[in-house]
Amino acid sequence: MAKKLKPKRPAARLPKGFRDIEADELRASQKMLRTVQETYERYGFEPLETPGFEFTDALGKFLPDSDRPNEGVFSLQDEDEQWMSLRYDLTAPLARFVAENYDRLPKPFRRYAFGTVWRNEKPGPGRFRQFTQFDADTVGTESVTADAEICMLAADTMEALGIERGEYQIRVNNRKVLDGVLEGIGIDPADAAGVKRLTILRAVDKLDRLGPEGVALLLGPGRKDESGDFTAGAGLEDTAIAKVMAFVEAGAESGSATLLAIKQLVSGSEIGEQGHAELQEMQALLDAAGYADERVRIDPSIVRGLDYYTGPVFEAELTFEVNDEDGRPVRFGSVGGGGRYDDLVARFTGRSVPATGFSVGVSRLQAALGALGRSGTASTLGPVVVLVMDRGELPRYQRMAQDLRDAGIRAEMYLGTSGMKAQMKYADKRGAPCVVIQGSNERDQGEVQIKDLIEGAKAAQSIADNKEWKESRPAQVSVAEADLVAEVKKIVARHQN
Repeated sequence: MAKKLKPKRPAARLPKGFRDIEADELRASQKMLRTVQETYERYGFEPLETPGFEFTDALGKFLPDSDRPNEGVFSLQDEDEQWMSLRYDLTAPLARFVAENYDRLPKPFRRYAFGTVWRNEKPGPGRFRQFTQFDADTVGTESVTADAEICMLAADTMEALGIERGEYQIRVNNRKVLDGVLEGIGIDPADAAGVKRLTILRAVDKLDRLGPEGVALLLGPGRKDESGDFTAGAGLEDTAIAKVMAFVEAGAESGSATLLAIKQLVSGSEIGEQGHAELQEMQALLDAAGYADERVRIDPSIVRGLDYYTGPVFEAELTFEVNDEDGRPVRFGSVGGGGRYDDLVARFTGRSVPATGFSVGVSRLQAALGALGRSGTASTLGPVVVLVMDRGELPRYQRMAQDLRDAGIRAEMYLGTSGMKAQMKYADKRGAPCVVIQGSNERDQGEVQIKDLIEGAKAAQSIADNKEWKESRPAQVSVAEADLVAEVKKIVARHQN
């Protein structure tokens, strides 16, 4: 007789590049999102939510494999055998929405959105395949005033979150000036889908992480990373690499000095000079509003890695250092970015619709706030726990819990079957400020006992033995059942302040 095989149990494990997020971090994230939302709405942006899935062709991602378009995105086929993909950002879905609803939307259309995005890319430390973004976009105006305003919004958002001036900088460039440089080395700026052009953009975008030497390798033959993986380069000659690097490193102490250096590098290129003029106009607007150079600064090294940007591009960079787990100083670098993408809607309609926007990387920004001690991640008080001393009195205990909830207090009745000791341990793990206890003796007297767990823990530290602890019953009071809510309110208020 064949031996019966035991069913194979699945391993409890997370896929690479994904993570679980628990209560304290979630609450801190929600608090941060509310602050960002308030800032965006102050500028007149309206909320919009788009679905997690879009048709793959609507995302505009470079997809070399038509049979399985999964490079960079997570894809599947629907019931009609059409490929759908999880959105990799919030901008491409906005372009689809505008194209679908263009005639009824006000122009300019100003929207903000926050939600989860997914990237089918190699994960690494602090680099996840699923994360949250918070975007603001203005659609329907060609004026670089909209780009300057987005940069001002980004600066105001940093400060609203508690990141002070001098701890961040919004860095600005223009894709057109880089295209002017590329034109000078024989790369056609009109070939927006050109693989070599996109490879150069993505190489320059890694400057803060790889440094000039690493970028130069990616502009030339390619680069092997620490894990041994090889990234093919753009294959530029040494003279062309030198010209690109001269532009990338042309940033000066002031916007005016940087603009002068850029002007010399793109002289003779129509598209390059157009980009320079747009940067000059933005500089004047930012100067007038009091944002340049301390808060918003022109920086030629900013290009952004996505291929749909057509003009000004910007990044929010944190400038302070913190120590990692090994005590080594590290910089957070970019926590958000965006730019102008005038051709994205045209993919659907054939009609050019100018647009510009900015996106905040929520997880990275939250980590930075935590490093500064400004994240608001201090544990929220858990619920008050009503202990179950007599299972025949469950309705009575449930009423107590409900009375507390009706008064605006987080509360729960213990739903397990364990005894008092285990219930107390449960309340401790939940972070309960206090527990409510009513046995038969208290019930006969119309009373409840309320034990302040936080004060009790403090008092217990100074008590030498168990006998003394039992006799003193630290931070425990008896009150009339009618006074339950009032007494619990006092305890909760004490620990919230």
